Amino acid sequence: MGNHTGPSRPSVSRRELCIAAGAAGISALAGCSTGNTNSSRAGNATTITDHSSPDLEKWVDEVPRPSVAEPSGTKDGRPRYEIAMGEVEQKLHRDLPATTVWGYDGQFPGPTIEAEQGEPIYVRWTNDLPDEHLLPEDTTIHSDLIPYDTPGVRTVTHLHGGNVESESDGHAQAWFTRDFQETGPEFEKKDYYYVNDQPPATLWYHDHSLGITRLNVYAGLAGFYLLRSDHERSLGLPEGEYEIPLVLQDRSFERDGSLFYPTAISDEKGGSDESHPDPSIVPQFYGDTSVVNGKAWPRLSVEPRSYRFRLLNGSNSRYYSLQFRRYDESPGETDGDGPSFVQVGNDGGLLSTPVEIGDRLELGAGQRADVVVDFSESAGETLLLHNDAPAQYRGKTGLGDDDIVPLPEIMLVDVNEAGDSQDATELPDELTRVPDISIDSVDNERYLTLNGGATDDYSRQLYLLGTAEEPDGLKIDAPVTEEPALGDTEIWSFANRSGMSHPMHLHLVHFQMVGRQSIGDYDPDEDELDLEALEAPKPYERGWNDVITVDPGEIVHVIVHFGGHDGLFNDQTGTYMWHCHMLEHEDHDMMRPFTVLPNDGRGADSDDVDDSTTQR
Repeated sequence: MGNHTGPSRPSVSRRELCIAAGAAGISALAGCSTGNTNSSRAGNATTITDHSSPDLEKWVDEVPRPSVAEPSGTKDGRPRYEIAMGEVEQKLHRDLPATTVWGYDGQFPGPTIEAEQGEPIYVRWTNDLPDEHLLPEDTTIHSDLIPYDTPGVRTVTHLHGGNVESESDGHAQAWFTRDFQETGPEFEKKDYYYVNDQPPATLWYHDHSLGITRLNVYAGLAGFYLLRSDHERSLGLPEGEYEIPLVLQDRSFERDGSLFYPTAISDEKGGSDESHPDPSIVPQFYGDTSVVNGKAWPRLSVEPRSYRFRLLNGSNSRYYSLQFRRYDESPGETDGDGPSFVQVGNDGGLLSTPVEIGDRLELGAGQRADVVVDFSESAGETLLLHNDAPAQYRGKTGLGDDDIVPLPEIMLVDVNEAGDSQDATELPDELTRVPDISIDSVDNERYLTLNGGATDDYSRQLYLLGTAEEPDGLKIDAPVTEEPALGDTEIWSFANRSGMSHPMHLHLVHFQMVGRQSIGDYDPDEDELDLEALEAPKPYERGWNDVITVDPGEIVHVIVHFGGHDGLFNDQTGTYMWHCHMLEHEDHDMMRPFTVLPNDGRGADSDDVDDSTTQR
């Protein structure tokens, strides 16, 4: 099945996994008590569990719908957008003073860009942000790579899920300051070109600047990018006012309405560790307030009919495991299951067939789920979008309250007694055709480790990505180790040696999941990949993914083709990123570059695709 990348794989004992789990546990999050002051501005180091947001009344604001961006002109005959990043005051809750946030085009989340499959657009992302960051920066992160003394705030926008040229991908080192006065070493152009030559899908854009992605996104720099097509419109999915993009995020607030973000890590005894910088990056962030489309604890009014929700986990670190529950608002209690999700698409576009989610819908950071929900049998009811994923997520086997900032209540849905009542939307048996990437023509296999046992120069938890040759991990500036050629098909096997789940993301490409197995059951030097021994992908994990969850102690195998094939996607070469999409992790230091090299004459459209099916 091709060549294995790397000569060896380290064995990982159960004891080592338990140690890794402990290193990433509560002790890294809980800690000293400094009072509920605006520590992010005053400079008083505060941990996540020190802080409590004001006791806000829930369910008093309606879920807003992001506006749709309009082109500012044309370039080369194509629509051209100019979208500015700036600081704005925005009411995130009825009873909070206006919160200072950063937004695209003056709003958080940013305006939705709606594009058409096969019709390219240009976007100039402009930086109109203040000279000083809204949140405290830890200047010890990548201090040898980032010029922290450069005036202004560094930003760069990444189209997450975009099959785009490397110059327009939003490389972490392609940052720029206000009016492009200063630029990073990978900066190449001001006008990004999005070719839109990929299946219609729920994409999103967000900041990706090296070392401060967690802060820039938390400040508000994110928005939807919906790629549409005539075929998708022909399916009869709910549309117009019955199609709602929903970005789920967690935030914490000060009493004056300002954003709280922790600046300290505790020591092993639960006190403040003064050996850490102040402010210091934290291992993960979990907010104590649910924010949906920029509103805290909101509610959504719907008619008793089917709706299409474009769900996005836009949180820094939190996982969601979602289900609608019937809700009695007076005692604030749930009473039975509500309507189920019917998933019609994921990260990379439509699934081949609709999938009813019988239990709960899992979303890791950065993942999207395109779902249809039928409210026709729930007229007059109130429903709670309920989350039972603990903050310290370890997959389905790890469910249960871990007492680290739980967030079970996400938003309410009020189903009107009357309105545009109708029977459930009749979904077609086939939504599209998703061609399987053939295992038989894999050119290369890579064994890639996810590690949580290292520490940095300040003894802080450090998450690293490794290879078979460097199993304990490499930092972002180490030489590139993943260099597929254009037209290659590869198996990437993510082996999680840490004690928590990681949502792994590849830029440029969409991949298909092959399956899961225990980390101890596969040695790439000794074992062939046995498809029959794998836990098969769940129906909603099929199709095109750009984020996949890897739970502790398991290997997830994905298959990826680098280049256009069978009428899908397009050929691109250059340097891109792959990383954990927990933003604190990718900032420190769980992110690596990969480079797609020009092909050697084999051609980008090789025979690694089952030509019996074609996606429309």
